[in-house]
Amino acid sequence: MKKILTAIIVMTALFGVSTVNAQLRYGVIAGASINDLKFTQDLITVDSEVGYSVGGFSELMFPGVGFGLDFGLMYSQRGASLHLGEKEVWASDGFGTERAYLHCIEIPINLRFKFHRLNGIEDYVAPFVFGGPSFTLLAGHGNVDALEYAGGEVGLQAGIGVELFKNWQLSASHNWGMTYSLKTKKLDDFSALNRSWNIRLAYLF
Repeated sequence: MKKILTAIIVMTALFGVSTVNAQLRYGVIAGASINDLKFTQDLITVDSEVGYSVGGFSELMFPGVGFGLDFGLMYSQRGASLHLGEKEVWASDGFGTERAYLHCIEIPINLRFKFHRLNGIEDYVAPFVFGGPSFTLLAGHGNVDALEYAGGEVGLQAGIGVELFKNWQLSASHNWGMTYSLKTKKLDDFSALNRSWNIRLAYLF
């Protein structure tokens, strides 16, 4: 137990020193995504939809170790097309193929590692990997009366990317929703999780 406490104290001290010398950059980010909704049961056909995101982005890197954090505040459009008319329970109410759009405020927080010892190549091209939680608040949604929407959700994401000429960052990632984003009113246990593939481009000042 004493060894564990000692290790925690040492790590905390090192983190505090690194934070003083850490490099904080901020900028803008935008991208496109392919979104899907994963329901608890395969009762209806679900078609993926293309969405987009735009917002602010920051990176905090600790010099000499390659590790850091990134975090952002973005607007993102998600959702999918739901073929509710395939089942009589919704077809009888006049529902057919409905587009379930979600307008979200997304707050991703990632741990990242950037390859920084590449004999000077990192000044032009520096690969990185990242992963962490994503917190989402629902700002609005499409008008589909058959659905009820959660006020927000929590997801996990992981991805890879490359930094170009120190300022541009191009990344690709996948987001797994961990809490439900919507459910149907008539079958209240028929709920869906968000899934999305994202490609984003950021510029850091």
